[in-house]
Amino acid sequence: MRFQPGQLIMHRNVRRGRLGWVRPARVVVDDERGLLVWVDRGSPVVNEVADDGRGMRAMPFTEWITRSYRIKHGRWLGPPVLKFLPAGAAHSVWWFRDDAGNFLNWYVNLEEPGVRWADGDLAGVDVVDQDLDVVVRPDRSWVWKDEDEFAERLAFPEHYWVRDEAAVRAEGRRVIKIAEAGDFPFDGTWCDFRPDPAWAPPAELPPGWDRPPAAG
Repeated sequence: MRFQPGQLIMHRNVRRGRLGWVRPARVVVDDERGLLVWVDRGSPVVNEVADDGRGMRAMPFTEWITRSYRIKHGRWLGPPVLKFLPAGAAHSVWWFRDDAGNFLNWYVNLEEPGVRWADGDLAGVDVVDQDLDVVVRPDRSWVWKDEDEFAERLAFPEHYWVRDEAAVRAEGRRVIKIAEAGDFPFDGTWCDFRPDPAWAPPAELPPGWDRPPAAG
């Protein structure tokens, strides 16, 4: 399944069969290397929160797993972000920018390979975010991110969606080597990307954004 440039798709994170977040994303390119999408500031989003409105990162995981959950609608208030899902790889690479649109750093999001779906006029890609990440600076130096959250959640395998800690860390180390070498996509590709001015974010998520997950 290939998406078309300019197509609006749903980028969704799945946690043990539940939607963790949903973000509309505009397809930049989809080819043999992988899928590149653009998430604009102000895009409508949903996030899974606990019954009291707090997100998962606002409480210990020991508390999170005892709560009931609901979906909270909002807007993407962070900087616009470019996301690349390499074909078949267990990670994505994000390009973060400042308010002026200048490149700041890469962000390696470790995740299960994306599962694509199409449902009538709507399509998307579902991933299982594995929480451990790597921040890669413009000089290709790097640092692990969210190691504490990763370790905390691994202690509860009956509730956690990460099944193989060693595989997650191995994928992180593999991508770190690529970054240190300055190889694609850490070679400057897309660092100067500018979106099509016609790509305004939708006013709301389209019907079907909450279809059953294809992953997780």
